[in-house]
Amino acid sequence: MALFNFGRKKTEAEPQSLEAFLKGYSIEVMPRTAEKVESFRAILPKGTRVYIAHIEGTPIEEMVATAKRIGDEGFDVMPHFPARIIKDKATLLDWVGRYKDVGVRQGLLLAGGVTTPHGDFSTSMQLLESGAFTGFDRLHVAGHPEGNKDIDPDGSDRMVMEAARWKSAFNERTDAKMAMATQFCFEADPVIAWVNRLAAEGIKLPVHIGIAGPAKLQTLIKFAIACGVGPSLRVLQKRAMDVTKLLLPYEPTEILAGLAAHKAANPDFGIEQVHFFPLGGIKTNAQWVTENGGASGVPANA
Repeated sequence: MALFNFGRKKTEAEPQSLEAFLKGYSIEVMPRTAEKVESFRAILPKGTRVYIAHIEGTPIEEMVATAKRIGDEGFDVMPHFPARIIKDKATLLDWVGRYKDVGVRQGLLLAGGVTTPHGDFSTSMQLLESGAFTGFDRLHVAGHPEGNKDIDPDGSDRMVMEAARWKSAFNERTDAKMAMATQFCFEADPVIAWVNRLAAEGIKLPVHIGIAGPAKLQTLIKFAIACGVGPSLRVLQKRAMDVTKLLLPYEPTEILAGLAAHKAANPDFGIEQVHFFPLGGIKTNAQWVTENGGASGVPANA
């Protein structure tokens, strides 16, 4: 099955299904990348959810300032709360309070990329149980369509699925809306099988599927390895072996077309939204979405 469109050629999928699938997409930034964007309103649809990644070592002051700036432009802001870099509950409450002070009421709770916890927390489940997020409207958690070797070193997905069941049960007893935002991957069929398996397991969290935005192939491979992308990485590695295509840009057209077509044919399919990782730049990503049927940014004075 063809998985990528490395040029500007359009997919054969129904344009309407792709347009519908992209509606309400979210996107991720870091404080240092946000600084390079003069106006988010000029490139993103009004009300877009913007995740703010909290990389280890980023001062909370920078995170909150970025959240305030983006929120003031009219966007829903969802900062990361990586459990393993949060020292204790007092620190967690301090972070939550700072965000609330600038209007933030959404958060992505995840374990985080560090191996050894810095303090009392090591999982997103502990964060959920802490009670710190009372008053938040949305709480998203991480999903792993290709498993996670940090959680399941044996290569299975036993612990990942057990955690997903716990999070789904928590969803039944919280007033906040919950969803599962996933790592990015590159093949539609395994994602479809995984989402269907969640449903079969009784896991009711809607999925916000992670998609890598347009980027140079070398850049994408570097990030994919660093982020622990699973079996679908082989597709990129195979592509990289063709020197005639090595310098051509990656675009997520094929995987999105496959998922969009499946969603159109199966309206109850568990993917609710697309979440972009703009590895080639947020402006490039936003322009690609606009060119492929997604809404564009609004004028700064609108």
